[in-house]
Amino acid sequence: MNATAPQEPLDPRDRPARLTVGVVGAGRVGPALAASLQLAGHRPVAVSAVSEASVRRAAVLLPDVPIVPPAEVLARAELVLLTVPDDALTGLVEGLVDTGAVRPGQLLVHTSGRFGVQVLAPATRAGALPLALHPAMTFTGTSVDVQRLAGCSFGVTAPVELRLAAEALVIEMGGEPEWVDEQSRPLYHAALSLGANHLVTLVAQAMELLRTAGVAAPDRMLGPLLGAALDNALRSGDAALTGPVARGDAGTVAVHVAELRKHAPATVAGYLAMARTTADRALAHGLLKPELAEDLLGVLADGGQPAGGERP
Repeated sequence: MNATAPQEPLDPRDRPARLTVGVVGAGRVGPALAASLQLAGHRPVAVSAVSEASVRRAAVLLPDVPIVPPAEVLARAELVLLTVPDDALTGLVEGLVDTGAVRPGQLLVHTSGRFGVQVLAPATRAGALPLALHPAMTFTGTSVDVQRLAGCSFGVTAPVELRLAAEALVIEMGGEPEWVDEQSRPLYHAALSLGANHLVTLVAQAMELLRTAGVAAPDRMLGPLLGAALDNALRSGDAALTGPVARGDAGTVAVHVAELRKHAPATVAGYLAMARTTADRALAHGLLKPELAEDLLGVLADGGQPAGGERP
């Protein structure tokens, strides 16, 4: 009796595709999600792209997938990713419905953090199955994004009857579903923007200031510091606060503001706003001593000037 040779695992591209996938809007998000779904056995069949950058992005992440108009994407795909800017989503959905592009039973997935499934209501009335799957991740528009989706949380909103489908798609993309109520989507998105988008601004400003101060490699200097600060903040919240504001060093804060006014005046307003918020949180959590808080808050209220109005 001949022994049967062990079978090698199938390449994902050789598995029967469960859904045909289309992308409307080849920004940084859509092609990466479609590429992740392709790894899970689904088959991208069409993508819409207008700008030269989006055409190049689609060619890299979804090679051999034809670029067609949005209505044609819907005609070819069973699962359609609507990955356009938030402010364009309502008009896109209404336009697709008005032209008859939406088919009953078609899965329509948008990736906006701001909206739940209500923004897809016109398409739902036309028979589409609505899902809101927002990856809580920053995207570069390159293949590294597909790798970053591993373990990434997705803010998910879906009708009860589609929750299992939404969860399955997120897991297939390597993500972790986090359910967000329809009415909580704007607050959810504001929280992510506050943390991620503003962080980029703060880090970029810090790097510029370090260069001005003569530091040759500000990225190397900030990397370990910011990594530790982020880790501590995620673990301990406000208890991780350190620095002159949390200590109540009013004189140091005044010197900071004076230097910023001299070298980078555009950063002063942001520094003062963050310092006031940090002082309030440090005081509320018992980190900032009340007797030190008065002088510190006085400096911040005076725009960084110490008592008497003289600059340090």
